[in-house]
Amino acid sequence: MTQLSVNINKIATLRNSRGGNVPNLLEVAKDLQSYGAQGITVHPRPDQRHIRYDDALKLPTVLTTEYNIEGNPIPKFIDLVTQIKPDQVTLVPDAEDAITSNAGWDTVKHKAFLMEVIQEFHSHGIRTSIFVDPIEKMVEGAKNTGTDRIELYTEAYAHHFKNDPEKAVAPYTLAANVANKLGIGINAGHDLNLENTAFFKQNIPNLLEVSIGHALVSESLYLGFENVIPLYLQRLSS
Repeated sequence: MTQLSVNINKIATLRNSRGGNVPNLLEVAKDLQSYGAQGITVHPRPDQRHIRYDDALKLPTVLTTEYNIEGNPIPKFIDLVTQIKPDQVTLVPDAEDAITSNAGWDTVKHKAFLMEVIQEFHSHGIRTSIFVDPIEKMVEGAKNTGTDRIELYTEAYAHHFKNDPEKAVAPYTLAANVANKLGIGINAGHDLNLENTAFFKQNIPNLLEVSIGHALVSESLYLGFENVIPLYLQRLSS
């Protein structure tokens, strides 16, 4: 079964918009795990507009499942991750002012840099994943960095899913086949939701993990976390 990691950035955004500690990020993380989430993901950015660095430091006190920290490996981020030593770090090449992640790494151009960063994380026993577009050359480049996994950037799939699901998923299936041949683990995330997740999972061989935040939190406004988490688990087990 593909694992579900819930990105809780939006919970922090809601809290920060009012000040104080409502909703309580740590309590939400505990609840999500109790409802069946198999991991918690955070993506701290330098301006700390949602997840703050101190949130990332406190979360291990309540986590009983996998902890995944995403972000651009600037020095401050590297220091944070090596201090926490989460189960997984996902490297994302987002600009400091990006609203959300909007592209995968050019793993060929940035090979030397990624290799250096990955070696640093490996020295602390942290599994690494690289955020990539579904392009064969980028998957092959990821292999050459020494990463453990890739995370397929699924915005394009989600955007085109309603019009032509088969066409939307085709490049991702090809990228996954390349990753499987190279022996790299496969994660995925960005704009996956209750409508498009099952089809994606069915067409990606050996999909290990999905990270879902914005859609899951939005759907939970109507259905509640306690109902939404099992719905995702059902789709990921089909």
